[in-house]
Amino acid sequence: MYMMAKHLHLTAVVLSILLFVLRFIWAQMDPTALQRKWVKIVPHIIDTVLLGSAIWLCVLIAQYPLVTGWLTFKLLGLIAYIVLGVIALKKAKTAPMRWGSFVLALVVLGLTAKVALTKQPLFF
Repeated sequence: MYMMAKHLHLTAVVLSILLFVLRFIWAQMDPTALQRKWVKIVPHIIDTVLLGSAIWLCVLIAQYPLVTGWLTFKLLGLIAYIVLGVIALKKAKTAPMRWGSFVLALVVLGLTAKVALTKQPLFF
């Protein structure tokens, strides 16, 4: 069960990141591509699978955010990634703001991945 949950989670992580990057590229080159129905629906499905598999993994390993430091960091990283992604894709009014938010979102993802691999929180 653990390996199945982990593989599902990692697959959803990769798909979420790839789709975020693709949507950002489209936002820069062809904003009309973001209006396609599947582009509005699929990210929500992937992110729901990502969150569901994360909860499943927490239950399987009996470790939880706000109790375990590295999972708390991952939760905060997820929230920061979402906020930065929304800014990069929708809210930023200028190109430097869009690019800055995009790059910061990727940095947050990198830090979160490092914590996931090492199981050591960076700031706790």
